[in-house]
Amino acid sequence: MLRAFDIPPFWLAIFIAVAWLADWFVPGLGFGWRWTQVLGQGLIIAGLLTMGLALWEFLRARTTFIPRRVPTAFLQAGIYRISRNPIYLGDALVLAGLALYWDIIPALILVPLFMRLITRRYILGEEAGLKMLFGAEHTDWAAKVRRWI
Repeated sequence: MLRAFDIPPFWLAIFIAVAWLADWFVPGLGFGWRWTQVLGQGLIIAGLLTMGLALWEFLRARTTFIPRRVPTAFLQAGIYRISRNPIYLGDALVLAGLALYWDIIPALILVPLFMRLITRRYILGEEAGLKMLFGAEHTDWAAKVRRWI
């Protein structure tokens, strides 16, 4: 039962809730500047766009985007020429964007913590699986494309 919750969107929701609660428990942790909302909106849009572009590549290749499932294709086109993990990158951008939009500047510390958790919990295993399935093709691609950006 708990394994059903062990998916990246669940962890993103937890980190978003912690960011929101930080302001609720200790209000006034931001600058109160309009630019944080504008930048936050931009990061949220960039994150959603990044995720959308990644999902498009999964659909085009007719392979799974669900973590820990065996892919039937190796994605290297489109957004995957820029980031090896654009969906997770999009998640991190949305988290950063929400912290800025809500003007909870200290909550930005959650972004690298989220990235570390996702890397350890999902990315390292996914990369090992891709290397086993696609061998040198994965190794060559990983040497050219950064894990996050």
